[in-house]
Amino acid sequence: MNKILGFAEDYEKIIINCKHELVLLRSNTNLNAIKLNTGEVVEDIIINKIVWRVPHIKVTDRERISLLKLLEKDRAIPLAFRSWDLYEYPLLPKTRKHTWSIKTSSHIEKPRFVVIAFQTNRKHNAKLSMAEFDHCHVRDVRDFLNSSYYPYEGLNVRFPEDKFTLLYDQYARFQQSYHGRRQYETLKGSIDGRVEIETDQEIPDQTTAYCLILNDCIFEYKPLTNIVKKIS
Repeated sequence: MNKILGFAEDYEKIIINCKHELVLLRSNTNLNAIKLNTGEVVEDIIINKIVWRVPHIKVTDRERISLLKLLEKDRAIPLAFRSWDLYEYPLLPKTRKHTWSIKTSSHIEKPRFVVIAFQTNRKHNAKLSMAEFDHCHVRDVRDFLNSSYYPYEGLNVRFPEDKFTLLYDQYARFQQSYHGRRQYETLKGSIDGRVEIETDQEIPDQTTAYCLILNDCIFEYKPLTNIVKKIS
């Protein structure tokens, strides 16, 4: 679960007297979940069993008494994690410059990371893997959050000339940033987000753009009354 849910990855403390419910929505097609070789045909995929493994913590009698006292007080317990919001532009226009208005959010959401990706003719096409992405000869991508924009300098990459070192460096540094550094609190009030895309060639037909926004998120829950409230 920590590969697809920010809560499962970030929150490492125990949760007491709280119901967990996992909702899975299955697509009406299997084509985006498989990759077929030439001549292969799959009519349907049948899921016979799904197992959700949740660790249970056993505590000493002393710790159990402490937890029961906490439960009786019904004190609000903070749950801090990073939520993932995925936005999709189904079909980009055939152009070399395009501006994509992503979202307008309230002040309680604090975006930390933005990941932009492209795929050409991969959706509903089992001959190509949905786990891979296409560069689409992108030259520059800039993300705007209100008046602030990232990166501060243009990427100026050239895929035909194999000049994409800066992109690889950002990719290599992402893990360190994701697990360590934090951005400064420079965004106040509501947030308007948009992405500016510039390419060396016209964006191909059947190209989809994805924008993954990772926000800092804090909930509070009261273990006795089971009240859950979003704080930020």
